[in-house]
Amino acid sequence: MTSERPKLSACIIAMDEEDRIADCLASLDFCDEVLVVDSHSKDGTRELAARLGARVIECDWPGHVAQKEFTIREARHDWVLCVDADERISPELRAEVLALRDAGFPGKAGWRFPRLSSYLGRWMTRGGWYPDRQLRLFDRRRGYWGGNNPHDRVELDGPVGELSGNLLHHPYRNLGEHLRTIDKYTTIMAEGLHRRGKRAGIFDLTLRPSARFFRSYVLKLGFLMGWRGIVQAYLSAYYGRLKYVKLYALQNAGECAVRPAWPGEVRGGAPASPASGRAAANGPERDGASGPRASAASPSGVAASSLSSSGVAASAESSSGAPASEARSGGAKAG
Repeated sequence: MTSERPKLSACIIAMDEEDRIADCLASLDFCDEVLVVDSHSKDGTRELAARLGARVIECDWPGHVAQKEFTIREARHDWVLCVDADERISPELRAEVLALRDAGFPGKAGWRFPRLSSYLGRWMTRGGWYPDRQLRLFDRRRGYWGGNNPHDRVELDGPVGELSGNLLHHPYRNLGEHLRTIDKYTTIMAEGLHRRGKRAGIFDLTLRPSARFFRSYVLKLGFLMGWRGIVQAYLSAYYGRLKYVKLYALQNAGECAVRPAWPGEVRGGAPASPASGRAAANGPERDGASGPRASAASPSGVAASSLSSSGVAASAESSSGAPASEARSGGAKAG
């Protein structure tokens, strides 16, 4: 007597993906369940996904790793196929997954497969973005989502098989989105490294980005991708440099001081009186509100500030291998 074939849940995290979620769901219509966990989209992502047959859960955003782990635990079946809203299952990969399901997912705890990413209108088969193998099909009883945000990965207890069909990936709608993703992801990375006690040095700011460009453009044959290859290689190097610049600023932020008050300036709003202006011009009072003691920054104030790629010197950090593993950096999502 044969056992019942295992059922498969497709697990997707999404936010403001109304323009891409339909193609993603269409490629997953062979799954026994499609679950979308949405982080309060402001467009019609949730409504569209529900209309197309997905089970939709709305959930706050706790970070990439925690959200993906939450999603697989909410799935109805133990075998899960995890994809992002900007990814699609190719016909070849679909056929392989169906064959495995019909056979009962024999002998392995999970399977990985290559991810083929598009960039500004072309599939990137060179430059380090391919094959970018992803472990996305697995038994959740033997695995979980781990890694450091935004670079999530599946940790699996058991043997892993290999498939040949491609996971199709459309990471950036345009160059502007790529640049915004780099800024966002490098902030997350720098803050995470800082919390773990990591430090950046001169090598990280200078030679490491150059080596990253050389690897992507020359060693990984990015030059064969034409103008897209050099843009991708440059932004890969820029991603690495920006990440370490932000970390470097964070680790040294305690030495930065708030701008001293101008003569006659009163912190907090009310204009200074002429008398106080004259006093300030003659030199700060030792215990006055406008003196150096009042304007010194404390390290505790640094954590609340943020760095952006356009304002690194301001000591604030605001908050994207392959697009998913390089954090959608200038290379694909790597760190």
